[in-house]
Amino acid sequence: MIKSMTGYGKASTDFFGKKITVEAKSINSKQLDLNFKMPFLYKEKELDLRNEISRVLDRGKIEMILTIDAGDNIRAATINKELVKQYCKQLKDIANEIEQVNFETIFTIATRLPDVVKTDAPELDKDEWENVLTVFTKAIKQLDETRIKEGKILEQDFIQRIKLIENFLNAVSPFEEKRIENIRSRINQNLEDAVGKDKIDMNRFEQELIYYLEKIDITEEKVRLANHLNYFIETLNKEDLPGKKLSFITQEIGREINTLGSKANDVDIQKLVIRMKDELEKIKEQLMNVL
Repeated sequence: MIKSMTGYGKASTDFFGKKITVEAKSINSKQLDLNFKMPFLYKEKELDLRNEISRVLDRGKIEMILTIDAGDNIRAATINKELVKQYCKQLKDIANEIEQVNFETIFTIATRLPDVVKTDAPELDKDEWENVLTVFTKAIKQLDETRIKEGKILEQDFIQRIKLIENFLNAVSPFEEKRIENIRSRINQNLEDAVGKDKIDMNRFEQELIYYLEKIDITEEKVRLANHLNYFIETLNKEDLPGKKLSFITQEIGREINTLGSKANDVDIQKLVIRMKDELEKIKEQLMNVL
């Protein structure tokens, strides 16, 4: 079974007037790349969340967004009046020294200085965290399910394209006999044009021809390519999360197709090789998104 690295999950719950929502998004990446966006209140639990993600999702660039809609549960904030007065006095003294007195500007600056506004920092409630963790787990599960669904679509696409490459490979055989005869005729004609028909030693000619044909024989490449194609399907069907292994197999498939093309010496076989390469490139592009 294969999984896509692209997925999306979302879950939410209500907890004493708060709406807790978790969104999980993932795209392809060579490693597990996690990015969290959450309120500061839950930062102490980030390591726990990371461990849970790595246990379920393996690789991918994953973004987790945790939001809290508090509704009417707004934390009270207090202004330190004495501190504001001190800030204003000091700023006014400085302004007088440089002859730049502007009370509105001084007051605005003073209200933005440290410790003017104090908000009571709440403690993380155990029951609230349990609710957050439940929602978090649901979002991850939903993301994983979308990965599985997309993985099934990719799997069918891979099978179809491997079958096409296999069909193109089988179509090579009818051209091989004609290919050998064309090579024989072309070499013979070149010799006749160069030295004359009467001066050709036909025994020597046949020996050299056999040696040349052995060098451009494509039987081994065809056998190896067929084996790699079968191994690709076998790995696809039997192994969990085979993305990296399938990538290695496609490299071997590409190597045999390239060798087949370089030794073909025939326009019809070259056309089939080009079509094989086209299908293989589409497989490679899709494999970048597979676990």
